[in-house]
Amino acid sequence: MSDQTRDIRMQVMWNRLISVVEEQALTLLRTAFSTSVREAGDLSAGVFDPQGRMLAQAVTGTPGHVNTMAEAVLHFIAEIGRDNMFAGDTYVTNDPWKGTGHLHDITMVSPSFLGDDLVGFFACTAHVVDVGGRGFGADAKSVYEEGIQIPIMKFAERGTVNADLVRMIRANVREPNQVVGDFYSLAACNDVGHRRLIAMMQEIGLTSLDALGEFIFTRTHAATLQRIRALPQGTWANTLATDGYDAPVTLAAQVQISGDQVNVDFAGSDPASRYGINVPIIYTKAYACYALKCVIAPDIPNNWASLALFTISSPENILNAPRPAPVAVRHVIGHMVPDLVLGALAKALPGQVLAEGAAALWNIHMSVRPVAGQTGRRAEILMFNSGGMGARPGLDGLSATAFPSGVMTMPIEATEHTGPIVVWRKELRPDSGGDGQYRGGLGQVIEIEPAPGHEFDFSAMFDRVNHPAAGRDGGGAGAAGVVALDDGTLLKPKGWQHVPAGRRLILHLPGGGGYGAPSARDAEARAEDARQGYVTGKQP
Repeated sequence: MSDQTRDIRMQVMWNRLISVVEEQALTLLRTAFSTSVREAGDLSAGVFDPQGRMLAQAVTGTPGHVNTMAEAVLHFIAEIGRDNMFAGDTYVTNDPWKGTGHLHDITMVSPSFLGDDLVGFFACTAHVVDVGGRGFGADAKSVYEEGIQIPIMKFAERGTVNADLVRMIRANVREPNQVVGDFYSLAACNDVGHRRLIAMMQEIGLTSLDALGEFIFTRTHAATLQRIRALPQGTWANTLATDGYDAPVTLAAQVQISGDQVNVDFAGSDPASRYGINVPIIYTKAYACYALKCVIAPDIPNNWASLALFTISSPENILNAPRPAPVAVRHVIGHMVPDLVLGALAKALPGQVLAEGAAALWNIHMSVRPVAGQTGRRAEILMFNSGGMGARPGLDGLSATAFPSGVMTMPIEATEHTGPIVVWRKELRPDSGGDGQYRGGLGQVIEIEPAPGHEFDFSAMFDRVNHPAAGRDGGGAGAAGVVALDDGTLLKPKGWQHVPAGRRLILHLPGGGGYGAPSARDAEARAEDARQGYVTGKQP
């Protein structure tokens, strides 16, 4: 066949491969037990070649899962060994340094065989509601306190589930049915991907994915390389202050664009913390590469070849925390990495990079129980919430939007269904977006009360309380976050705390920074802000 005909055929097969991983991800969404997966899409799914190189990823998924998974599969291959892989196998881990950065994320990898030949791997990741230990919070002093650790091992061999592993999990978590159910959902997700891939290969007459993989990688590599070569050459640095746990933490990055590669180095960042806000380098890499792709190659598919041109380095510090550092809420600092890297890129590419935003999700984990002497229901409830994005060159920031994580909003009804709480209010927070030619996105106000006869402890995993999102090119800062009870008592932005019966927890989520001088904002845009109630002129 002609080269043009071959290319068209390969492109059709590439599209088919993407549809396979999309169905893989949808299987997990439809069968998951945890609301963080089912409602928020806190997951990833992808297909890999026999060498463990990511061919395609599902659109549904977070950069922290997708890009760590791209590296994790190589660890699975190295530890399981090709001679110990069989049709019907599924492998599992929640190792923070070989998976996705903390114990609450479960990564599963399954080999895909066509007859006796290994043709690829499917991998998926999801956040589960509990892994035992201290629970989902920053209070632990080592990873050993944070929950059950599952080294890379077999969840199933030749189709038979490891019953002893399931029993161990059930004995170590507070919500065994939800957690074990999610394990089976993850395994089913990979199984669906495998069956669809084999059906596709048999239909088309493929005996391997080698030719398709070469087509995907060569084109992606060439397209990404072209973008990098068009960039200015040099080195640009940036620092960013975050709230930390009990003291501010400074993050530092240096972006070097040289020849055919872009490297980000995190030397100069503060040392690892005593608390669980540390970030394993695999997670730091994931979000640093995401920031680079957002600016340099946002429209180029995310796979092994496009990621290979971005390199990440760091000495041991809070962004390259060594084992056994506590890492349970590594996302709070990890979600700041894109703003940190984008701040350096803004110096290389002025006028092309958005302002800082809320960045870190305002996750809240509630452990609800009946008040002493009362009957009621116990429950572990995880809720994802988003502040405002930074304003963009030419556009206002998006409100209540999860950037950079990309997870979806969790409906109040679904959250209340999981346990005895009442969410009285969840609305946009007026005046929280930074002023500028383009306004920063708004945060939210969320009000939560234990149901009658109940109380709850909650794990605060919040930032931008003491260090709000900065504006860009003259734009104003977004509003800082606030954590308080309804009687005005201020609470800490991190750590386990108590909400007694009859009291309400009120969260004021931070807004995004503005872009450009406020004096340049269009008069009609200001009038529309007032009409919509986005800006009232009062203190946020």
